[in-house]
Amino acid sequence: MTSPSTAGAASASTSPSASTSPSAVTSASGRGPSGGPLVLGVRHHGPGSARGVRAALEAAKPAVVLVEGPAEADALVELAGDPGMRPPVALLAHAVDDPGRASFWPMAAFSPEWVAIRWALDRGAAVRFIDLPAAHGLAAADPTWDDGEEEVSGSGLRIDPVAELARVAGYEDAERWWEDVVELRGGDDPTAPFEALAEAMGALREAYGHGGHPRDLVREAHMRIRLRAARKEFGDAVAVVCGAWHVPALTRKTTVAADRALLKGLPKVKTEMTWVPWTHRRLARRSGYGAGIEAPGWYAHLFAAPDRPVERWMTKVAGLLRAEDHLVSSAHVIEAVRLAETLAALRGRPHPGLDETTDAVRAVLCEGSDVPLDLVRDRLVVGDVLGEVPDGAPAVPLQRDLARRQRTLRLKPEATERDLDLDLRKDMDGERSRLLHRLRLLGVGWGEPATGRSGTGTFRETWRLRWEPELHVQVAEAGVWGTTVEAAATARARSRALGAGALADITALAEQCLLAGLTDALPVVMRALADRAALDTDVAHLAQALPALARSLRYGDVRGTGTAALAEVAAGLAERICVGLPPACTGLDTDAAGTMRERIDEVHQAIGLLPGADGLTDRWAGVLRRLADRDRIPGILRGRAARLLLDEGRIAEDEAALLMSRALSPGTPPADAAAWIDGFVGGASGGGLLLVHDERLLGLVDDWLTDVPAEAFTDVLPLLRRTFSGYEPGVRRTLGELVARGPQAGGPGHTTPGVPGFAPTPDRDRADAVLPLLHLVLGTEALV
Repeated sequence: MTSPSTAGAASASTSPSASTSPSAVTSASGRGPSGGPLVLGVRHHGPGSARGVRAALEAAKPAVVLVEGPAEADALVELAGDPGMRPPVALLAHAVDDPGRASFWPMAAFSPEWVAIRWALDRGAAVRFIDLPAAHGLAAADPTWDDGEEEVSGSGLRIDPVAELARVAGYEDAERWWEDVVELRGGDDPTAPFEALAEAMGALREAYGHGGHPRDLVREAHMRIRLRAARKEFGDAVAVVCGAWHVPALTRKTTVAADRALLKGLPKVKTEMTWVPWTHRRLARRSGYGAGIEAPGWYAHLFAAPDRPVERWMTKVAGLLRAEDHLVSSAHVIEAVRLAETLAALRGRPHPGLDETTDAVRAVLCEGSDVPLDLVRDRLVVGDVLGEVPDGAPAVPLQRDLARRQRTLRLKPEATERDLDLDLRKDMDGERSRLLHRLRLLGVGWGEPATGRSGTGTFRETWRLRWEPELHVQVAEAGVWGTTVEAAATARARSRALGAGALADITALAEQCLLAGLTDALPVVMRALADRAALDTDVAHLAQALPALARSLRYGDVRGTGTAALAEVAAGLAERICVGLPPACTGLDTDAAGTMRERIDEVHQAIGLLPGADGLTDRWAGVLRRLADRDRIPGILRGRAARLLLDEGRIAEDEAALLMSRALSPGTPPADAAAWIDGFVGGASGGGLLLVHDERLLGLVDDWLTDVPAEAFTDVLPLLRRTFSGYEPGVRRTLGELVARGPQAGGPGHTTPGVPGFAPTPDRDRADAVLPLLHLVLGTEALV
């Protein structure tokens, strides 16, 4: 999100607003001084407020319900009654010319605004949104319009009304105070809580004015104008559902001219608005949502439970824990309910709240452990409920195409994170892979590649999927590139190819195009790649670009994509690397040499992947040999080159030992020798196992290390610790045991006939034991 989520526009209980005078304070009835419309001040996403709103509306039966929300949403209100609409959902507004400037107004099933809207639609009453249009908020240079440096009555920055009331009542926790006075209390008079809140907010507004939120002066002026228009049309049969903080400002006496003066000259931008799915997790305060609550799942339960909420909650917790293989019996549930009720009585609370139920769950159902309790908090207290919107909701063409593809490929968006394993040999999985790669290219982060059963470049892929509400904004932003996912990704790839400055960026883009199946974009990308490769003379850049091309050639085999042009470019890059690498490695400092080691490893792997590269691999081996033999090359690169040659069988163990002994000779500076060791056995090269199985090499390292002068030892120790700390614990332990034994017991320097680390002759019986399994794996048992 590049612009603020003006969910703050739906956060009146946590964002104060306009200034007022003592005469402007509302009466305790929640109506204006003349008795006027019913004004219900609520806390957003409060189930107690939602129940109270429903009861108050049922008693008053207004002809029109005015709801705090962007005025443009009037055109979308009918969709709230569609059977396909399931909260939590949110109104999403974004600027047409800059979709990244967007705002959300979330609503859950327990949000008073949602309850008011559904009540009005079910009873045939009109619904109007009365807050400042999103067109003004999104046009502002600072869409919050708030002066964060302004102090409020000398008491600090912006106030939180609920926290202020809790403090006056002697509570340290505002959430607990709100639960005690609203969420956990019942009553026969549905308007009583609203009368009390109206009086309390009037006192706060008299003391703090706009409470550090000057933007609310403008918002409330627009609300009063909309309220006057509704009263002119419907008389006093009007109900207003808004944040409790705004009630005094809406019932005060002002002139139309004064309100219009506040709205004069506001910037404006063309906007579009729709409904989008939301999640309970995004309603939580810890997600960064300004009007967020601590426990959306708990509040949803309080709102939905018709009776015995604690018993139902404990039953739900027990079901979750049982599904996760925790032993929870009915007796546990009964005892947890008793404990929660006892704690509520001891703490003087009207009913058990979240604190009491959580303490009871920890003590009884979780047996004092916070590990299963964290699961309960994540899955139930917060929750992963994802709302739904009907197909008829307005959407950009790209969003509609994406939804169509999701249905076709059976990839339903889910709020919970899940892994998706794909077999690219199957048509359905191949299409899924292409869709996810195209979305990544467009910057829509629905899925991220993850480590699965196979590595990159094989016929399997693993994705980690999680749908977040903000992805709707990303889709809207990507809509400027096309009306379908494929067309938009193709246009985006072409644009990136023409604007790419580095060769590695273009090769990475070519890889993305192959993964995404964007054959129409490849010609443009390949022309840019060929042009850039011809002009780039930096060997490091060429080495950085080659691995992506090599992987792309493998993808072509798996995905059936033509890669002849890529193969030609890759071969040319490899040839130029072979020519320019030795001079480029001369005279490098420590940091540059470390980076070049990574490039050499990548090129070595890439050349092995290039098709028909037999002659090229021989030439590459010659390059590595020159690197290993040249004294002017940094030790870390000489050591790495020697190791790669040994792994490929290009040099024998005796020759590797000779190179090591020369690098570790007494005349070599200790720092250079340590760098050579790091290059030879450091990193993720499996050097620890090499030392375990070849005790001659371990003996050379051990002898050198014991001869390092004391004054030089502290200089080489950090590098050596970095080298050996990368080994597995078992490898380090084995090396320590070998060194401790010494040469006489088969330790470092001990030699035996045959290959080091192996018996002199093969054990045929042990070798034959693997044949049945091998035949089973290869499917050749029928041929034996």
